[in-house]
Amino acid sequence: MSVLILKNVPAEGPGTIEDYLRESGIGFRVIDLQSESLPATQNEDTLVIMGGPMSVNDVDAYPFITAEVALAADFMRKGKKVFGVCLGAQIMAKALGANVYPGPEKEIGWYDIELMEEGIRDHLMSKLAVHPRAGDFWKRFKVFHWHGETFDLPKGAVWLAKSALYPHQAFRYGNNSYAFQFHIEVRKETVYEWLKEEPVDLEKVGKDTEAFYDDYHGRAVNFYRAFFRK
Repeated sequence: MSVLILKNVPAEGPGTIEDYLRESGIGFRVIDLQSESLPATQNEDTLVIMGGPMSVNDVDAYPFITAEVALAADFMRKGKKVFGVCLGAQIMAKALGANVYPGPEKEIGWYDIELMEEGIRDHLMSKLAVHPRAGDFWKRFKVFHWHGETFDLPKGAVWLAKSALYPHQAFRYGNNSYAFQFHIEVRKETVYEWLKEEPVDLEKVGKDTEAFYDDYHGRAVNFYRAFFRK
């Protein structure tokens, strides 16, 4: 397995995804699209698209988004593995012909997602749903959110999870492509760094992060083991 990771802004890197790939000896390269061009050829069999504060519709300001959408469409059409986080999920939705638009309000902090029936049956989502220490299955659990846009469910996609504010939190396309609106990849220090300039209750976010992060990281690693299997 070889993984191509696309960063849309320097501050939103692959985080614990990179940690897992390094620890597992899985080859990868990271392209920062703010300073590097998308490679003309991609020999990788897996594509990971990270987040960013821009909209997938901001192609005039960020022309590389057009190439990302095309690359995601190509990988999904070929049945290769694709994993999109936040903006990456929106890019996947756009690549599949769905509309992407502002949500009702920003969703920032630790809030529940709830698995849909297909999410409960999905093999990889079940890895995320199993508590990493207790081992029991949770249909509803806390994840870290930092986004203000959403998307319609693409035609042919499987709806996996929702939240109270944003109905389309996760979907699968085909057997190998997963899109998550929430930030599965955050390291603990990243949460504090991202939110220091946001108009949120930092004391509450701090308490929530200390309470939820370790289990969340365990859920993420369980998902990575399943998704990045060689």
